[in-house]
Amino acid sequence: MSMVEAKQGGLLDSVRSSSWQSRIAVAVVAVLVVVLLFQAAQDPAQFVSQLLVGITNGAIIALIALGYTLVYGIVELINFAHGDNFMLGSFVGLTVLSGTFLGLGFFAPIGGDSGAALQIVGVVFALVAAMAICGLINVGIERIAYKPLRNAPRLAVLITAIGMSFILQNIGLVWKGASQIPFPSLIPDGNALGAFTDALVYRWKDLFIILVTIPLLLALSYFVQRTKQGKAMRAVAQDKEAAAMMGINVDRTIAVTFLLGGILAGAAGVMFGLFNGTTVFNVGFRQGLFAFTAAVLGGIGNLTGAVVGGILIGVIGAMSDQYVGVRWTEIMIFTVLILVLVFRPQGLLGDRSSVQGGGGERT
Repeated sequence: MSMVEAKQGGLLDSVRSSSWQSRIAVAVVAVLVVVLLFQAAQDPAQFVSQLLVGITNGAIIALIALGYTLVYGIVELINFAHGDNFMLGSFVGLTVLSGTFLGLGFFAPIGGDSGAALQIVGVVFALVAAMAICGLINVGIERIAYKPLRNAPRLAVLITAIGMSFILQNIGLVWKGASQIPFPSLIPDGNALGAFTDALVYRWKDLFIILVTIPLLLALSYFVQRTKQGKAMRAVAQDKEAAAMMGINVDRTIAVTFLLGGILAGAAGVMFGLFNGTTVFNVGFRQGLFAFTAAVLGGIGNLTGAVVGGILIGVIGAMSDQYVGVRWTEIMIFTVLILVLVFRPQGLLGDRSSVQGGGGERT
């Protein structure tokens, strides 16, 4: 028997031994792949444009999802206030760009008619301010609400996290009101590929999101894998008691983890506002839900999984918007999530332990 025949026989045996649920899942995935390939053949430029849009949206979702997975990896807590911290990040960025706080004008608003240099300075300042403030908010939430309940039943911590979410959401409501608030248009909306092709659309806004996201992801990866504090985080994730016996300050490590999550949420909030041109007090619920879904899809507690899950959610949403319909997008996203969890409960890249980082190392 040749090697090819042996492989074919093994494949047939695995198909025969698989459950009917697995066969249905494989059939659904095969149908979706065929449909997407057909659409790609019909209009390749449109397909690639939607793929790029999905990757851009997924990059924002991935940044928020990393905050969920970092905290879960250390204290095994779903920080439901994280999405609303993201919302506050967008409000901080908007306030910085407006130049006005508590009715006091500190400088002229930075808008689309400002000079290019001033616009760049404004975007950088808004990002830094939102990252710093959201990081401190996250640390404060951990110290005030979560630390006293560290040894309490998980239900008590869960209810507290939901309560903190409502508190932050109402702070945003009082701060900016219930209506949508426009963001200044500081990033050009034109086609970044216009000099090369008009068929493929990739806006400068999309490129801005990627150019900001990639350094943040690389910096986080370096911090977790290479720095002393990152090694402490991985040790605490594996065993808090053993880490404390080895001289690691567990409380400080947990605070640093919440700080990193808040920093990513703040950056994502400003990027979301600049990308979509608007924000609102309850935007954290929807985006936080998508980000939590991405974290679970990729494998909760797995940093690489959070990024992969965020990109997948963004691509699925973009493809559904274009080829299925906007009203079906959320149904498509959560259908994929359910299918993945039914057949792989730990997520795409997760395992059954608490947390692991890229390359199989725990974070």
